[in-house]
Amino acid sequence: MTEGGVLKPRFYTCGCFTTDNLFLEDFKLHVRFVSEEQFRLEYHTLLQKLGCVTEQQFEDVRNKISLEVDRRRRLGVTSAERAAAIKDSYRPLHPHVYRLQDSFLAPQFKQMVEYSRSGDATEAGLLELLDKEAAPRVYHFPVFQKTFCDELVEELEHFERSAAPKGRPNTMNHYGILLNELGFDEGFITPLRERYLRPLTTLLYPDCGGRCLDSHKAFAVKYDMKEDLDLSYHYDNAEVTLNVSLGKEFTEGNLYFGDMRQVPVSETECSEVAHRVSEGLLHRGQHMHGALPIASGQRWNLIVWMRASRERNRLCPMCNRRPSLVEDQGFADGFTGAPEAPPGTPCVLT
Repeated sequence: MTEGGVLKPRFYTCGCFTTDNLFLEDFKLHVRFVSEEQFRLEYHTLLQKLGCVTEQQFEDVRNKISLEVDRRRRLGVTSAERAAAIKDSYRPLHPHVYRLQDSFLAPQFKQMVEYSRSGDATEAGLLELLDKEAAPRVYHFPVFQKTFCDELVEELEHFERSAAPKGRPNTMNHYGILLNELGFDEGFITPLRERYLRPLTTLLYPDCGGRCLDSHKAFAVKYDMKEDLDLSYHYDNAEVTLNVSLGKEFTEGNLYFGDMRQVPVSETECSEVAHRVSEGLLHRGQHMHGALPIASGQRWNLIVWMRASRERNRLCPMCNRRPSLVEDQGFADGFTGAPEAPPGTPCVLT
């Protein structure tokens, strides 16, 4: 596939997207659904222990899963349809926020990026410019100016109030916005990833694809006293994640980090991390984490899941199997063609 004479990769989704990591909100449980027989065999006893005791309750769970599987199968087409409708009907409140500008960025963040781009940059040198680790290999630092955060939240709220169609980020976040559908990918998120974040991740996460992040999924999530209050313990479909607190006024709602997803929960101790407006948390996508309930007010967060096809082409991070590729639109889930062995060190549990 070419664009402007430049060869562009075609991105794919793994077939496990429709079967694995289905989240049952009522039971705070991620499940896999291939068939009713498999699902009953693997989860019936566990669901009974969690309160799903009658056959009707079990049937209700199965029906919810069927609806979610169907939604995922149609996701690429429906997302493209929404994006086209938004482009035709929605008029932005702050058009300038859709294109990344240097003036939007915090001075410390620009200093870190400038150092990371230099020829003699090292991980140790970058760490000297960072605040203390929030948790093992979790880094927090200012990303945006507060004035930009305010304008971005105003834009997101303006879109929320509009009649334009809206897709939600995932099954865990019911109130939020897919930023690619709103038109942020080309002018904002892609240059943010390529020009500013990848120099940092190259030094901080070389073992987890940080050198070769070539796609992303970006969305905003909202926490409100009358809507979503928190976010359950989970890991991301990403090699590296950036989570920026945009505002508004809120209390409590800190994030917490455990261990990598391969470590049993029974062996994990969590660290609580304060998340302040305009600051970002950068972490490995497979690092288990969650968000505690807010106690008052409303909070918006910008989430960027960054993917490295060289890593995930070999092993899908969501199903731990060689990916079965399914054609999709846009960046899809970050897989590119036939899996191949990448140069350098493979991603390991670190």
